[in-house]
Amino acid sequence: MPRFGMTIHITPRDLPIALIGTAGGTFALWANAPAKIAIPTALLIVFDIRIRRWRQHT
Repeated sequence: MPRFGMTIHITPRDLPIALIGTAGGTFALWANAPAKIAIPTALLIVFDIRIRRWRQHT
């Protein structure tokens, strides 16, 4: 029976893009944007998130 799985890799991006994400999130909070929107958006810019689905035959 095949087995299904998923792996998630989260790594910080290179420095210039991380600075852009941090600055964008800080600016959004400074401009009174809701934190529920500003923080996740900044984290998506700062981190490299890779999701891989796999199937293993047994």
